[in-house]
Amino acid sequence: MHPPWSMIFFTTLAGAAQGLMLVLVGIDIGASLGHLTPAPDSSFYVVGAALALLLGAFGLVAATFHLGHPLRAWRSAAMWRTSWLSREVIVLPAFLACVAAWGLSHWWAKATFGWGIAAAVLALVLYLCTGMIYAAVKAIREWATPLTPWNYMLLGIASGLMLCTALAAALAPSFAADLAMATLVATLIGGVSRGLTLWRNLTLPPKTTTQTALGIRHPRIVQTSQGMTAGSFGTREFFHGHTPWQVIGMRLCALVFGLIAPVAALVVLGAGVTAGVALLLFIVQYFGLLAERWSFFAEGQHPQNLYHQRAA
Repeated sequence: MHPPWSMIFFTTLAGAAQGLMLVLVGIDIGASLGHLTPAPDSSFYVVGAALALLLGAFGLVAATFHLGHPLRAWRSAAMWRTSWLSREVIVLPAFLACVAAWGLSHWWAKATFGWGIAAAVLALVLYLCTGMIYAAVKAIREWATPLTPWNYMLLGIASGLMLCTALAAALAPSFAADLAMATLVATLIGGVSRGLTLWRNLTLPPKTTTQTALGIRHPRIVQTSQGMTAGSFGTREFFHGHTPWQVIGMRLCALVFGLIAPVAALVVLGAGVTAGVALLLFIVQYFGLLAERWSFFAEGQHPQNLYHQRAA
């Protein structure tokens, strides 16, 4: 499938915002119950909520570029009973509203668990909605797996943890070391999950081949034309248009920047990670996640590509 950059930026930015909020709310609850001491200052939560809102807002803006008529975006919520996209459209602003309310409650020093728990629950629901938009597309077998929403969640949490580590190193140093270790573990788990998905997709046996489509059993059938003299919607939107080596290059970028570089840095630095270094690692990891998400979309093989495969 053609990787839409608007969706790539949306899913990675919103995923990081959701992961950040899950970590912040977890720290908030733990500190309030006395399990985490010393409790962070309210500025830690306020700045964290502002960062989550900023990332979510940027993701929302990026998503509008995927719409043919952005002014009609409100209509996308009409099919919430059957459409995961409609559910996502409803859950996302509700999540951002709860994040804002939770951050303001800390700003006013009247924080309660209510808004934080609501934001955390909505963050998890949003991961599910976003992942199921693609996992529910049965025609794209590379996406139609429970691993899709799991990968969205695991990689988003890893990204959010990395950003929270940078925030803690600046405003709550006593939590920085533990968050760095949690980030290391979450990144490894997310990498393993994504690796399993990639292995599954690369070894997925085709349901239909050129031979079965034509009803000809000859072992070698070569297509020399894409079936038309010019491109079409099918050749533009259902195929990424890049060479196999370019796809491999994006996968390597995802592996190096999204997994190897941040894990190696966290192993070497350990408890000595600073706010600046953690923020740099977040940026590096984010570039890796962009490559990972591009690869995710490019892996999707629509059945019509069997006919248009020469377009590659």
